[in-house]
Amino acid sequence: MIDEYLNYLSIEKGASRNTIEGYSRDLNRYAAFHEALGIRDVRKIGSEELISFLAHLKKEGLAANSVNRALAALRGFYTYLLRMQKVESTPVAHIELAKVWTHLPDVLSRDEMSLLLAQPGVASPAALRDAAMLELMYATGLRVSELIGLTVHSINWQVGYLVARGKGEKERVVPVGKRAYELVKRYLEGARPLLAKGRPGDALFLNHSGNGLSRQGFWKIVKKYAARVNLARKVHPHTFRHSFASHLLEGGADLRSVQIMLGHADISTTQVYTHVTRERLKEIHRKYHPRG
Repeated sequence: MIDEYLNYLSIEKGASRNTIEGYSRDLNRYAAFHEALGIRDVRKIGSEELISFLAHLKKEGLAANSVNRALAALRGFYTYLLRMQKVESTPVAHIELAKVWTHLPDVLSRDEMSLLLAQPGVASPAALRDAAMLELMYATGLRVSELIGLTVHSINWQVGYLVARGKGEKERVVPVGKRAYELVKRYLEGARPLLAKGRPGDALFLNHSGNGLSRQGFWKIVKKYAARVNLARKVHPHTFRHSFASHLLEGGADLRSVQIMLGHADISTTQVYTHVTRERLKEIHRKYHPRG
């Protein structure tokens, strides 16, 4: 049943690979939990058993966000089973989401970001690739999966924008920016052919083997340059996306435009960055006002 549901999500709903993988982990963990208790029929799982599973996740140390993701996977799974008439009722109906406290995203200052972007240099094909990737991440606010999913055809060089394929395979257009445009074009013309080593394929960013760069590969690159500058804040791939949004809003961009560039379906997701901006303003006021 889980496999059928995941196929439904992939084929009919067009869910992203990351969503499929996350739901697969949560649903198979759900099945394994109940099988260990001797329950192998989904129709014999009631609200009490489901609550026991959620309590088990919390006991294992999962954050509220992770528990809520598992609950979302279960809601979708049971909705599918009801529609396919495989069950007559759902144990999820009256279970509420766990309380999630909003954590402000990690954002670098403009000076910190400039320092980080300067680290790769352009002395080698790999360095030029790294410089182009980091600059493009900051210029566009792409997710890591969107960055490594770019192809050599994703950027419109005449107009200066790229087409990103986001969650649910939805496409959006994002301006590239002058500095990122120059570096990516320089990488594409000079460094990429050397990294490709004659291998076929259209992935934009390649590893040393000439294959498309992976999420783990990009994470290692970010970690390497972050260690060089030794910033007070922790830097991870999503830091570029957070900083992109925060700096746009600080510069006067409207929330709706930032939402479109980030690819958020709901503007409430984008609004967290207004909190970041307010916190930054309060910090500046405390630091520079004589009575701050």
